[in-house]
Formats: sequence, C-alpha cells, structure tokens
Amino acid sequence: MGRWQGAYDDPGLMIVARLEIDSGGKVRVSAPNAVTDQAPLSESDRADLRTRLEMGLAASWENVAPLSLTFDGQAFRKPGGVAPQLEWDGPQKRMTLIFYSGNRRSVRVPLESVDTFTGDS
Repeated sequence: MGRWQGAYDDPGLMIVARLEIDSGGKVRVSAPNAVTDQAPLSESDRADLRTRLEMGLAASWENVAPLSLTFDGQAFRKPGGVAPQLEWDGPQKRMTLIFYSGNRRSVRVPLESVDTFTGDS
C-alpha cells in the first residue's frame, strides 16, 4: 500500500510516472511519455515538455483505472504474464516501473515513495 512517483529522461525519451497501490491491493499506474529523438530539444524546451507531461498526469490521474496485476513478493505482472510491470526491492524499499514501448528497449523508471503526488492540491 502506498504512492510512488518518478521520472526518466534521456535524449530520446521523457517519462513521468505515478503509481498507487490501495489497501485492497488494487494497482493504478500511469506513465505519460514523449519521444524526443526526432530533433534535439533545448534545456528550456525539455523543461516545458516535462511540465506539460506532469500537468497532464495530474489532470488525468482521477480517471486512471486499476490494473489486474499479480505480485510474487518482488515483481508485479499481468496475470499469466512473464514480463514484470513493476519491481519491488523490499530490503531497500524501492519501487521501479518497467516502461515498454514499441520497438524500444524497456526502460526502468525509479519511483520514490510520496505521501501526496506532486501537482495535486
């Protein structure tokens, strides 16, 4: 049970993410992203893009439906699935989102535990 948020940024991809697991084990996760490898972005443009992604995530969060995931103590997977969607490191108390997108390699997005999500009132 808890809330986590995080971000990933490299020259070709930007991701912002939220995760919430309620006391009943229902998992809600959202990871809006932007592919940025078509043309290099200035630092200012990157900051603007991240702000837009974060604002969109905050605005759409209430509409994110719970996912059906199984948990084996370390990885959350779709029922019957092999690929992990989330990884929990219990001793370190770290949560990681695994982001899959088309023909790109998967990306691990480190998430930080939070009481309230950034951008929420």
